[in-house]
Amino acid sequence: MTAISNLTRTKALTATGVFLLLFIALFIWQTENTSNTDAAIEKLKEEGFVLHSAQGPVALADYQGKIVVLYFGYTYCPDICPTSLGILSLALNQLSAEELENVQPFFISLDPGRDTPERLHTYTSSFHPSIRGITGTALDIAQIAQQYSVMYMKVELEDSALAYAVDHSSLYYILDRDGQLMQTINHGTDPGQISAVLKQILRK
Repeated sequence: MTAISNLTRTKALTATGVFLLLFIALFIWQTENTSNTDAAIEKLKEEGFVLHSAQGPVALADYQGKIVVLYFGYTYCPDICPTSLGILSLALNQLSAEELENVQPFFISLDPGRDTPERLHTYTSSFHPSIRGITGTALDIAQIAQQYSVMYMKVELEDSALAYAVDHSSLYYILDRDGQLMQTINHGTDPGQISAVLKQILRK
C-alpha cells in the first residue's frame, strides 16, 4: 500500500509540475505577445501606418501637411459603408478645388482576405476620385484598428454565397496635418456638417 501510495503521490506531483510549467509558459507568452502588440501600436502612433493601394504603398507620413479622413469598412458591406462613403463624397464635393487638394480621404478595409487593392480602387472610385482604398495583412489591420479603437468582428453567414460579413463600428476619423487624431464624426452626419468641419480645420 505504501508503494502504491508513493507512486500515486509521485504522479500527482509530476502532473502538478507539468501544469505549473504550462501555466508559466502561457503567462510568459501572453506577456510577450501583449508587449509586442503595445510596441507595435506605439510605433504606429509615432510613425503612422503603411498600407497598400492599387497604385502602390501608402504611408500616412507622406501626407504630412494635409488633413486626412479615415473610414474603416469593407467592399462587401451591404449598407453602412456605401451610405457612409456616399455621405463623405457629398461632403468632399462641397470643398473648393484648393481645399480638396489639402484633404486626403482613405477607406481602410477590415476584410483583407477579400478586399484586394484593385477591388478597393474600383469600389472607392465609384464614390469619389479622391477616396483611396487601402489594405494590408490581417495583423496590419488589427493593429491599426486597435490604434483608433475601431470595433470589428467576422460573422459567419449560413446559406450565403458571401460566407461571412464583418460587423464594424462606423465613424469618420479626422487627422490633423501632423497625422494625429483630432476628432471623430458619426457616420450619419449631414454632408454639410462634415465639410464645415473640414473647412474649419483647413483655415487653422
